[in-house]
Amino acid sequence: MFEIRTLFLFLITAVAEIVGCYLPYLWLKQGKSAWLLFPAALSLASFAWLLSLHPTAAGRVYAAYGGVYIFVAILWLWLVDGIQPTRWDLVGTLVALAGMGIIMFAPRDA
Repeated sequence: MFEIRTLFLFLITAVAEIVGCYLPYLWLKQGKSAWLLFPAALSLASFAWLLSLHPTAAGRVYAAYGGVYIFVAILWLWLVDGIQPTRWDLVGTLVALAGMGIIMFAPRDA
């Protein structure tokens, strides 16, 4: 159950971070409304709060979170930007997820 909760938290944390960065991108690069900065700020605040919910050491959480962030960013590339990931995008994502799994779920001495 710990593993499922951790993965779910990582996934929603990554979405919050990406949305918080994507909305200012739309404003800066695509001329969208500056009002997008308000939900972006809320999303980034949610991102920071979600990271604090993990029950393990912050450094370990930040390191492992990177692997899930890469996975969600590649999904975003495909589903939102409409660009199909390359084979190398997928291989890199699998390597990052393997690293996340090792960091978060390896047995530890008490």
